[in-house]
Amino acid sequence: MAHAASGSSSAPPLDPLVRGQLSVMMFLQFAVWGSWFVVFFPYLLNLKFTGEQTGAIFGNMALGAIFSTIFAGYVADRFIDSEKFMGLCHLLGAGFLYLIATTQDPGQYWTLFALTFGYALLYNPTLVLANSITFRHVPDGQRDFPGVRVMGTLGWIAAGFAIDFVFARDGGKASDTNGPLLLAAGLSGVLGVYSFLLPKTPPTAKAGDAVPFVQALGLFKDFSFAVFFLVSLAITVVLAFYYSITGNFLEKACGVTKTGSTMLIGQVCETVFLPLLPLFLFRIGMKGVLVLGMACWGIRYLCFAHAGPEGVGFALAIVGVALHGFCFDFFFAAGFIHCDNEAPKEIRASAQALFSFLTYGVGMWLGSVLSGVLLDRYTDPATKAVDWNGFWMVPSIGVFVCLAVFVVLFRMTPKRPPAPAETDEEKWGA
Repeated sequence: MAHAASGSSSAPPLDPLVRGQLSVMMFLQFAVWGSWFVVFFPYLLNLKFTGEQTGAIFGNMALGAIFSTIFAGYVADRFIDSEKFMGLCHLLGAGFLYLIATTQDPGQYWTLFALTFGYALLYNPTLVLANSITFRHVPDGQRDFPGVRVMGTLGWIAAGFAIDFVFARDGGKASDTNGPLLLAAGLSGVLGVYSFLLPKTPPTAKAGDAVPFVQALGLFKDFSFAVFFLVSLAITVVLAFYYSITGNFLEKACGVTKTGSTMLIGQVCETVFLPLLPLFLFRIGMKGVLVLGMACWGIRYLCFAHAGPEGVGFALAIVGVALHGFCFDFFFAAGFIHCDNEAPKEIRASAQALFSFLTYGVGMWLGSVLSGVLLDRYTDPATKAVDWNGFWMVPSIGVFVCLAVFVVLFRMTPKRPPAPAETDEEKWGA
């Protein structure tokens, strides 16, 4: 199915069969990740790894993105059908997840470090591939992508409820067991097989063309695109604090026992607002949406800085978790749409890879490592108590600095899609 220009009012409706295939792919893609990622940091701490070691191991998910995402975009643009590449990555990833689940001795730090890095090299390309496959098979990315992508959020939600229901019974915590990792291994195997049933997505770059990633780097020639990429990198450093530390923070500072399902409040908000993303893009434009997403990040960390186990403090913790939905929808989802809008057709997979490289890769890796170091810095060595107010104020200030830079320097004239009402009329009249 041809990829129409984003925002084109003449785009036909998305075929229901293709929508179903892509939706199942997105559901499983994020169910795999959501099964283990949220509880992995406290799980490692429970195994008696130090904060620095835990941050380094956890950060491998992002470190792998640095090395593999660009390679994935290059391969998908040049050599192999994207759905086949995705299937192979998930099948191999299932084996790595099983080995990670069975490596539990702090004395095996370097073994676990190598295994998590190996898995990251396999999983991160699939994030790029899932997006590029979707954009290749929808008639209008700006209109259709959010509706497909929201199924990934539902997959993350389903995984979170599953790990709490199965592994957090009788007052226990999902982070006390390797069960979430084993669940992720099983889901990865299922998605690996299913990927071979997805719509055929052959390479688009021509032989003799410049390397697609090199072409994607050419997007930096556009000043506003360069600002977008660099601010995305910086703000994702502080985003990583949420993924790495929040589970442990909710358990230790707010008395939460069912961490997985509590953090799903953010995904529920994401589910509500992601289908509305086209409306926000039409009303306030791409820059307005990105600014709103960044502002929600800063507010979220301010809430955490003043959170506690009861009363207003606990309410602030829940508000902070809920804001995750706004943060993701209005920055990451919008950012992928922005890349698809601006990149030439033949390098779209590599443009998506470049965005993922800077955010899921460099930014998240730096943030994961720094969050572990900062956790040790704000932990009293005698009492092991953490100064959570001081800890969370660091990423909050970082977000607002990034926001100020973006507001001042990002001067792109927004590309407005058609009003959702007009698109719907054409869709049903087609």
